[in-house]
Amino acid sequence: MSEKKSVVLIGGSYGIGAALAQILLAKNYDVYVLSRSAPTTAGTKYIPFDVQTASIDLSQLPGKIDGLAYLPGTIQLKPFHRFTNEEFLHDFNMNVLGAAKCVRELVNPLKAAEQSSIVFFSTVAVQQGMPFHASVAMAKGALEGLTRSLAAEFAPKIRVNAIAPSITDTPLASKILSSEDKKKVSGERHPLKRVGEARDIAQAAAYLLTDESAWVSGQIIHVDGGLSALRV
Repeated sequence: MSEKKSVVLIGGSYGIGAALAQILLAKNYDVYVLSRSAPTTAGTKYIPFDVQTASIDLSQLPGKIDGLAYLPGTIQLKPFHRFTNEEFLHDFNMNVLGAAKCVRELVNPLKAAEQSSIVFFSTVAVQQGMPFHASVAMAKGALEGLTRSLAAEFAPKIRVNAIAPSITDTPLASKILSSEDKKKVSGERHPLKRVGEARDIAQAAAYLLTDESAWVSGQIIHVDGGLSALRV
């Protein structure tokens, strides 16, 4: 009987993280959730963790980690002139430096696996150019650069990819999608005529974390209802 594989989800207690945990548990993975709030998905192993203030306690994790997904993110949308330096730095710290910190602290357990995988989460706004998205687009653009740089540096031992979603119906986007009318209007902007669901993004992340994508690295995968590529 083959050894069970382990995946660490940073910030995987709800939304896309919860959906991803369900998928991985169904594939017989051990799923460790490191987050400030306890996960809603039964069967995960929970370790309280705040990426902005704490270091990862490796003693609570296996010596070999097959996958890492960094899920914390921010959505601050407003005119450029209203952003403060502190807000720009907050978005950068949460989206980029937090990801780099977690990879740095987990790189040895990731290298201990025969081949492991890291998945980050960007946004369609990096490629598209959308008004009021300056802060998150800057931060996620840097994250895409980190994705490609680490994919080159860590090859062939660790694969590194990122998913770039469009608006997805999760707690993070609750202010933007606060009513059915807003969801409908937002969905109409997409060629597939709906906003994303957590499982849409989680399925792509699960693919990148597992051996099904064993020859995929350094990629930014757009899961965005066709928004970045189609004009219909």
